Amino acid sequence: MDIQLRFAVEADCPRLLELIHELAVYEKMPEEVTVTLAEFAEAGFGEQPVWKAFVAENDNGIIGFALYYTRYSTWKGCRLYLEDFLVTEAARGKGVGKLLFERVMKEARDKNYNGMSWQVLDWNEPALNFYRKYESQLEDGWLNASFSKEQL
Repeated sequence: MDIQLRFAVEADCPRLLELIHELAVYEKMPEEVTVTLAEFAEAGFGEQPVWKAFVAENDNGIIGFALYYTRYSTWKGCRLYLEDFLVTEAARGKGVGKLLFERVMKEARDKNYNGMSWQVLDWNEPALNFYRKYESQLEDGWLNASFSKEQL
């Protein structure tokens, strides 16, 4: 499989949002994706972009992506936060995830960040096994907290 990696461009946003929906279905939370295409594109390519992404593509189009942003930790300093990372089911097991993940790691090194972090669901064994291959630290004891727009 001939795979190219590149930075996402605004024209990729519809496909990226499709893949985000695919990820939400896999994670059993499809109703949680409420961002519109316009909001998503503005957040990535508007006047004040807050995210970047790498896409993996072959002759059939985009088959995976890794979306990330800079996170600041008062304990550790600047870190890369990997928000979403997905390879389509048909392309899994062919090294696409490895290429994307290692490209994101390189981005963190190139920016001289003090590390990289992400979340993974505790039941997602394929993802857990993937991250274990990199000897990543899987933390216990932290719970996610959030507010909705209405709560703000």
